[in-house]
Amino acid sequence: MWLYRSLVLISTGAFVTIQGLWRPAPLGKEQSHELRAQHVTIIGPADSEKYPIQKKFQTAEFLRSIPHLRLRLPLHALLARLRSESEFLLAQYFRDRSFLRVQSPVITSSDCEGAGEVFSLGTRASVSENHGEGALEASFFRKPKYLTVSSQLHLEAYLQEHPKVWTFSPTFRAEKSDTPRHVSEFWMLEVEMRSQKLQEIMDLVEDMIKSLVQGLQQSSFTDELVTMKQSREHSQTEELLDHEFIPTRWARLKEGSWPRITYTQALRMLQDSASLGKSRFVHAPSWESGLQVEHERYIAAMIGQGKPVFVTDYPRAIKPFYMLPSATEENDGAATPETAACFDLLFPEVCEVVGGSLREHRLKMLQASMQTPESGLERISSSARTEGDLSSMPTNGGGNLDWYLDLRRFGSVPHGGFGLGFDRLLCYLTGLRNIKDVVPWPRFPGRCEC
Repeated sequence: MWLYRSLVLISTGAFVTIQGLWRPAPLGKEQSHELRAQHVTIIGPADSEKYPIQKKFQTAEFLRSIPHLRLRLPLHALLARLRSESEFLLAQYFRDRSFLRVQSPVITSSDCEGAGEVFSLGTRASVSENHGEGALEASFFRKPKYLTVSSQLHLEAYLQEHPKVWTFSPTFRAEKSDTPRHVSEFWMLEVEMRSQKLQEIMDLVEDMIKSLVQGLQQSSFTDELVTMKQSREHSQTEELLDHEFIPTRWARLKEGSWPRITYTQALRMLQDSASLGKSRFVHAPSWESGLQVEHERYIAAMIGQGKPVFVTDYPRAIKPFYMLPSATEENDGAATPETAACFDLLFPEVCEVVGGSLREHRLKMLQASMQTPESGLERISSSARTEGDLSSMPTNGGGNLDWYLDLRRFGSVPHGGFGLGFDRLLCYLTGLRNIKDVVPWPRFPGRCEC
């Protein structure tokens, strides 16, 4: 009778402890075992009428508005464990290969990408005193500062002393793109290493992801994702892909080498497909416009056949200023000024997950690249151009990159690296269609709960 009274008092959302006997389930049950309760204690009661998550259909969009409560749901509990295990496996991977893990700043003075999509930083007092935007000019740091869009520039500072470094940290983009692939705050794994070969960096990326998948499979996460998809108890699991596809997706990642094609080859393939009427693109593929999402999906599907695809040697005009020009075997390894020694790794459906390049390690070449209109940096004075002095050169947001040039002035070394969008990778591995359901605390235009 006491057990019956305890069960009657349990409400949706309550925290309870249950003690009993773990026994094989009777024949005909879906589960293999069941707990035969002998004692139930209500630790934290909950008002079931006010509890937001009821035993009915809950849309993913609604659950995003209560991230502090959706974390207790089975799917998001599984995602939390998956994130934790993935971070451990990645740290172990780099430690075993003598990479040094370092910490990079979240507050920076420059925009690494030169795109201007940064969050400006200011104090509440300065905003009040200066009535808005002007507050940033008289901010806490005397000059405008920003939330980081990438740790790359700061990682490069370690390379004179440490040959291989990496970091894992939050990244912020003020891009107003409310799509299934974008959030304003996400986590990036970034690597810098001494290297003169782009192939070497791509080899590391491929081996790293394959090693991660292997480790997750050994931890039985594939089985948990399949079980989660098969369960119909919680509506948010409907956001997952078909459960039979998840093991196949993971297995394909480990099969053979991933395809590698140049931007020129990819563009030719897209244009041929469009001209023959095999594909219809909203955006016509062209050299100057870069690859749109529809183009990336086509490349991943046609070239990758279920595997990620490396696309290399993009036009320099559409890539950041710090990238080294490409070198080709046909040109005896000489620089090709039209393209950059870079790559994007395209996954099926989620598209770009990793981007990397060799970095321009020569001072004069880097200075020249920073002065081009395509760099995204503000124009400097004519006298500074004449003298080649960029010591006061600002980014388009007002930051200063003189410290970055110092890395070339005082003993530079050939190097390269990459950045991996951790949340996009988890999107692909879990089959979730929206990155906002993978990020525990999603921030995107118009929304920043909790």
